[in-house]
Amino acid sequence: MSEPTAVPQGPAGDWSDEHLIRALQVADLPSLLVTLAQVLGDDGCIPESLRPVSVPPAVGGLHQGGLDKEQQARARALCLKGLRAFRDGGFTAVTEPEPARLRELLDYIAHGAPDVYLPLLAHELDVPHDCGAPGWTLTEVAPGRPFRVAVIGTGLSGLVAAYRLKQAGIETVVFEKNPGVGGTWFENTYPGCRLDTHNYAYSYSFAQKPDWPCYFSTQDSIRQYFADFATDSGLLPLIRFSTRVLSAAYDTDAATWRVTSRGASGPAVTETFDAIISAVGQLNTPLIPAFPGQELFAGPSFHTAQWRHDVDLADKRVGVIGTGASAFQVVPAIAGTVAELTVFQRNPPWILPSANYVDRIEEDQLWLFRTVPHYAQWFRFYQFWTSVEGRRRFSQAEPGWDKPGSVSAANEHLREKLTEFLTETFGDRPDLLEKVIPAYPPGAKRMLRDNGAWSRALKQDNAHLETGKILEFTPNGIRTDDGVEHELDVIIYSTGFSAQQFLSSFSVTGVNGLDLQEYWHGDARAYLGITIPHFPNLFCVYGPNTNLVVNGSTVLFSELSVEYILTAIKGLLTRGDAALDLREDAYERYNEALDAENRRMAWGAAGVNSWYKNAAGRVSQVWPYPLLDYWTASREVDLSVYSRVPLPPSARERVSAK
Repeated sequence: MSEPTAVPQGPAGDWSDEHLIRALQVADLPSLLVTLAQVLGDDGCIPESLRPVSVPPAVGGLHQGGLDKEQQARARALCLKGLRAFRDGGFTAVTEPEPARLRELLDYIAHGAPDVYLPLLAHELDVPHDCGAPGWTLTEVAPGRPFRVAVIGTGLSGLVAAYRLKQAGIETVVFEKNPGVGGTWFENTYPGCRLDTHNYAYSYSFAQKPDWPCYFSTQDSIRQYFADFATDSGLLPLIRFSTRVLSAAYDTDAATWRVTSRGASGPAVTETFDAIISAVGQLNTPLIPAFPGQELFAGPSFHTAQWRHDVDLADKRVGVIGTGASAFQVVPAIAGTVAELTVFQRNPPWILPSANYVDRIEEDQLWLFRTVPHYAQWFRFYQFWTSVEGRRRFSQAEPGWDKPGSVSAANEHLREKLTEFLTETFGDRPDLLEKVIPAYPPGAKRMLRDNGAWSRALKQDNAHLETGKILEFTPNGIRTDDGVEHELDVIIYSTGFSAQQFLSSFSVTGVNGLDLQEYWHGDARAYLGITIPHFPNLFCVYGPNTNLVVNGSTVLFSELSVEYILTAIKGLLTRGDAALDLREDAYERYNEALDAENRRMAWGAAGVNSWYKNAAGRVSQVWPYPLLDYWTASREVDLSVYSRVPLPPSARERVSAK
């Protein structure tokens, strides 16, 4: 057991019994119990009788770990006793747990997790702190060797890539087309923009934020988190803002990359790099479908990702095309302002009821996060753990299942529960109810969160849900296939992104001038979503088939991808190689297996088009396996799937001279 260490009190605030009792009414009890067990070194805080469960139901959250009211009362009594002991003991806490102790604590809150999960869980809990750091530097593994990396993008993935490279002492240049960091969270500023995944799990494991303002935070809060991280981590000097990458060309003879970019002013500049990390994301190119007569519409029209803040929607007739994630946020945000609102729906989404979707975190809860050591850390972990496999079991297809609208018995159960929610929500409006129940299986498309705001917006007297096909645009609005012309002043495209067009914003050529887009033929693939044959030392983060739908964490995937890349770079530096080039046969085997697994999931088994699929009908976005599989595959670099590219003589001479 570690020795106790004093915890700085800081602005501890009110630690009276009255305040503790009040705070415990909003505390997450499973997280606080395990926190106090760690802080006090007292197993009395984690009795078997109060062990939480970790498998969420088909619909709804896992409130208080599934504890019933009597168990919650006993848990609050234990927590009050523990908080008093912490206070009366002078705010002294046990330090970071040793491995054996960590195993005991994890076994309590992540009950049922097999031992193979433990390293993954410890990583996500961030024990020991920053355990995903490289643990090596360039000067240690390859003294005298120059090595320069270009990172493209400063969203979630680009920032963690730059941070890890900085830790390894590798010269890094980060290219960012925008004047600030944040990627999609910098660009999307439409009304109502916010997360639809739990906020505490949407932060780096090694840079956790204890005081998010909301359970599902707004765009400005998330963008500020990334801006603060970039500043605090010393990344800003590495970033060239307002600079677009125009092309990246591999020099086969020199085994290096030539990157051409252009800043806000001045000519294009070409530089040489030893490796490239593409962190351009999947949701960065707005998709505006083509409709006849679009150019005829006389009013403003724009995509949600390119919001026109200069367009006043007050008292305007507004049309919103699409009922995806951004529409679910925009429509409730503007419904009370516009004169008339027409929502054009092609296919309705399945809706996950989320009562606290727009709620701010209670002040007493925030107080606990700020003042009780490790509580925010365990709270974040528990949100992660209950989503590790999440609702994946409800999205797996059952062989031989032939009931329309579902792909398995579990999927049918989920459909029934979601339909019950829609029936309750729209029961007073049968005209809307028949339009909002999807015909396709849950999970075949993205399920959206709602706290009732969507239904309230659609039920307003000034709102109309139009399900007819858009026939054409006119100077005054949109005509649907029933012949009706919907007169509009403003049209808003909530039509998603060209997510399947990976690395399409600049030209990429590999070995002997091979064009990446021609190689893919519109069907982007990558090994672990990271490497591609014939493009040595081109690494992707949040690449093909690394998006997550019903399980896991996109943040964790980006962290693991970057850790894999740093391991690959360390290996080639240690061996004296110039680069690694993925073998074609390994690429094919990997993607054949991945495609087969995707066909066993709702989004692959159902004959439904979605942004998960590319033009060829292949699922190019989604990771279909359990989260543990990616953890295992990304821990080491299997050299058998790569060809080693040797340093050319000129490069060896430069290293020797150093």
